[in-house]
Amino acid sequence: MQIIDGKKIKEEIIARLKNQPRPGKRLAAILFGNDRLSEIFIKEKEKAAKELGVDFKIYQFDEKLSNDQARDEISKIALQKPVGGVIVQLPLPEYLNGRYVLNVIPREKDVDVLGERALGAFYANRNLVLPPPAGAVEEILNSKSYILNSKNVAVVGLGFLIGRPIGLWLIGKAQEIYLLASQSDLGILKHADLVISGVGKAGLIKPDMLKNGAGIIDFGYEEVNGKAKGDFDANTPGVDKMSFYTSTPGGTGPIVVAKIFENFYKLNT
Repeated sequence: MQIIDGKKIKEEIIARLKNQPRPGKRLAAILFGNDRLSEIFIKEKEKAAKELGVDFKIYQFDEKLSNDQARDEISKIALQKPVGGVIVQLPLPEYLNGRYVLNVIPREKDVDVLGERALGAFYANRNLVLPPPAGAVEEILNSKSYILNSKNVAVVGLGFLIGRPIGLWLIGKAQEIYLLASQSDLGILKHADLVISGVGKAGLIKPDMLKNGAGIIDFGYEEVNGKAKGDFDANTPGVDKMSFYTSTPGGTGPIVVAKIFENFYKLNT
């Protein structure tokens, strides 16, 4: 059984990027509200930018903005000539319409692949970059020389940030794909060779729910008593029967951050 070291994989991606020409553009990170976790996540991206020497600027809007105002602010930032990439830190405050706000991001600057134009191109297999979570899955599987075409894969949680793009990316790659909403019967996980979860419900998936030798890639994140927990509960009996899993924290998160910067480089070369 192997615990995937997301920090090590992130370092490998960053090392690759250091050997490439650095973009002469700015990566703009936009934060609405003052959510503590969002500020932590955006600071992690700022650290990676400093390591790479990338021009990185955080634009924070603490006051409540209307949907039109938020969309206008993103547009103003994105259309600046020095800006080569735009991140809008999620989740957005509940008073904002995420799809309406995010759709203003130009496709050629959409490093997270969240706007309608970039998503549409991704769905048509024509986008230059992958959504970072899908890229993180690809990176993890490549690090293990994992052969997908003979495997049954379950995706738990079908949100637009994690489950939906990963499910689409898997089409044509896996032998069989099970797409499960968070409230679905998870009994089918016993038939999956690989489980990818992004629900955000701590301890949702236990080792005894999984097939012997299965692997799990966990994007779930929930704070419990001040500690970060993933969807997968690795602290219960049976975890030793698995082939691999990602821990929380230190699993998929660092890889997603690195893939954002990889996308920024690809969009600006």
